[in-house]
Amino acid sequence: MTNDNTPKQRTSRRQQRQQQLQRQKKSRLLRVWLPVGFLAIALAAFAIYQFTRPDSTGVVDLGTQQRGHDVEVSYAGETLPPAGGVHHPTWQNCGIYDQPVNTSNAVHSLEHGAVWLAYHPTLPADQVTTLQDLVAGKGYVLMSPYPDLDGQIVLTAWGKRLQLDAVDENRIDDFINRYRGGGPEPGASCSNGIGAPIRS
Repeated sequence: MTNDNTPKQRTSRRQQRQQQLQRQKKSRLLRVWLPVGFLAIALAAFAIYQFTRPDSTGVVDLGTQQRGHDVEVSYAGETLPPAGGVHHPTWQNCGIYDQPVNTSNAVHSLEHGAVWLAYHPTLPADQVTTLQDLVAGKGYVLMSPYPDLDGQIVLTAWGKRLQLDAVDENRIDDFINRYRGGGPEPGASCSNGIGAPIRS
């Protein structure tokens, strides 16, 4: 009769168990870390693409913008929303407004990564409604009329600007998707500031 409990056989079974455990451990590591690695590479590639791709047609790159807080900052005489600069210490809550907002608060929102869609107060009501429906529910978007706006519709992000003569849904979407979340303080709050939008 064969004895299965000889020291040599016990050692062999122990080695087999250890090898099996090592294989299982490697398999678990591959199942977890391989997808994580691929995701990290994909995110890095996307970030590089975002920072190196050229601006969309018609977008003006206004370069590096000054930063800082000043409760008395004034933009008197500006016919276009600033795309950065010294601004009020309190930001404008993102969302849709049917009345003009304080420019210096809105610029602070741009610093936090918001896109500001400004429109001329005489823009036809149906176009205003189209714009509202287009941006409703999108975080980090601020929409408001802008008195004395030079043009019909102007989209602004930190250091970027696009002027449009009429509603162009594709170009508006492209601008928002491309530049929202940029700025010197991306991810900083766009709520709990000042203002009560009529829609989020």
